[in-house]
Amino acid sequence: MFGFNKQKRDSDTDGFFRRLQRGLKKTRAGLFDGLADIFSGNKALDPEQLEEIEARLLMADLGMESTTLIMDALAKQAKRNRLRTLDELILCLREQMIEMLTPIQIPLDPAVGVDKPFVILVIGVNGVGKTTTIGKLAHYFSKTGNNVLLAAGDTFRAAAIEQIQSWGEKNKLPVIAHKHGSDSAAVIFDALHSASARNSDIVIADTAGRLHNKDMLMEELKKIRRTISKFNADLPLEVLLVIDAGTGQNALSQAQLFHQATGVTGIALTKLDGTARGGMVFALAQAFKIPVRFIGVGEQIDDLRPFDAADFVDALLDTQS
Repeated sequence: MFGFNKQKRDSDTDGFFRRLQRGLKKTRAGLFDGLADIFSGNKALDPEQLEEIEARLLMADLGMESTTLIMDALAKQAKRNRLRTLDELILCLREQMIEMLTPIQIPLDPAVGVDKPFVILVIGVNGVGKTTTIGKLAHYFSKTGNNVLLAAGDTFRAAAIEQIQSWGEKNKLPVIAHKHGSDSAAVIFDALHSASARNSDIVIADTAGRLHNKDMLMEELKKIRRTISKFNADLPLEVLLVIDAGTGQNALSQAQLFHQATGVTGIALTKLDGTARGGMVFALAQAFKIPVRFIGVGEQIDDLRPFDAADFVDALLDTQS
């Protein structure tokens, strides 16, 4: 659509960017469909037209705080008569959005030092794509030369253990699992022992997304963290929260709940393809300042990639051809 900041990518990265563009189509449509009609002549936007843009940002689930920051910037440009065309509006949005998301663009780098393995504890409610994300993470880190071991720590949900084992087979990786209903912390403790014996670089551990009540779930997650510390308090640990982008503002309450219980250190944002609520990454950025490590846009094993603020905004606004 628009042609700002074109940059060269290799074919693999460009392919993912194109999929991200397509995935954010519904969000982009909600923001811009028919918006060109509000521009007339060579006049800057008036307050009523700015309200229309504000409503669209909120509908895309950017959240009130993010929307207010963007609207303040747009209002300043309008006063200077710099928002006379849709292109000028898009350019201003792009600058503000990239500025807002850049602070949470911190890739997960499991640099392995004296103490290993690097532990990635994957948490999140059922249905967000947690198990699939684990499989994709295993593939991603294996491709970069790491020895990865999986731990089937969700012993509560039916078939969760089998799903992790299936991902282990696909990636040709070892999986540590106990029987259904076993103690999740014990599974992960055994996985750490096995990883040490195998000299594994990374352990990716699944956890329950639901127990009989929220308090039980959070206490189990706390127990797992304590178990990891007892094994080796110096092990590098990433607590990765998986969030379904389609849940919109409900993602904020999920993030708050898990963060209070476990100290979330990173977010993986899944199911961006097809949602009209892709703007919720801005709300997460403003509310928690937690790094978004990965984003997912499909079901293929390589459809999970490190988050890049500029690429995300360009895909959202369609500012590259």
